[in-house]
Amino acid sequence: MTLPQENQSLTYEEYLKLDEEVQYEVIDGRVYNMSPSPNVKHQSIATELTTEFNIHLRKKSCRVLAEIDVCLTGESDPSEIKEWVRPDLVIVCDKNKITENHIAGAPELIVEILSKSSAKTDKMIKFHRYQRAGVREYWIVDPAHETVDVYVLENNLYRHDGTFTKDEEIKVSIFEDLTIELKHIFLKDFE
Repeated sequence: MTLPQENQSLTYEEYLKLDEEVQYEVIDGRVYNMSPSPNVKHQSIATELTTEFNIHLRKKSCRVLAEIDVCLTGESDPSEIKEWVRPDLVIVCDKNKITENHIAGAPELIVEILSKSSAKTDKMIKFHRYQRAGVREYWIVDPAHETVDVYVLENNLYRHDGTFTKDEEIKVSIFEDLTIELKHIFLKDFE
């Protein structure tokens, strides 16, 4: 299959037939190429956040998943999916949303780690799409400035809960008993 251009349509079923190295998102009918792969600092932040969430979620019904396709509108049949995103991390607490290849429905929490090529999409397009889908908490991580912007859904709109720096901690709103210290997330090993 020929690789799609940004102005072409693409179904999830067609996407699954593409080369596994190729990653796309489709938001509101527009195709977004997710290449190139994230850099080392990006991957390190994702790994540390995954570790923090996984430790907390052991023996609980929620799961943290990294770089998995998410169909925000909830379809599970690939032939019916016309829109999907691929966040850096998601937390899903409804096991019925987890299918073999994707998440069918809005996760409770999504984390996007900015890169030069994704900043506009993450801060504007995905922000509004996640809000519309009902994602309860959205984090935008800025590796360059070592900050995390946290947005919490209230009355169907995101409220900015704060911008947190590497010396601060974040109280995760969807879990009463989870606080993440950002000094464990923004490590100096890769500078």
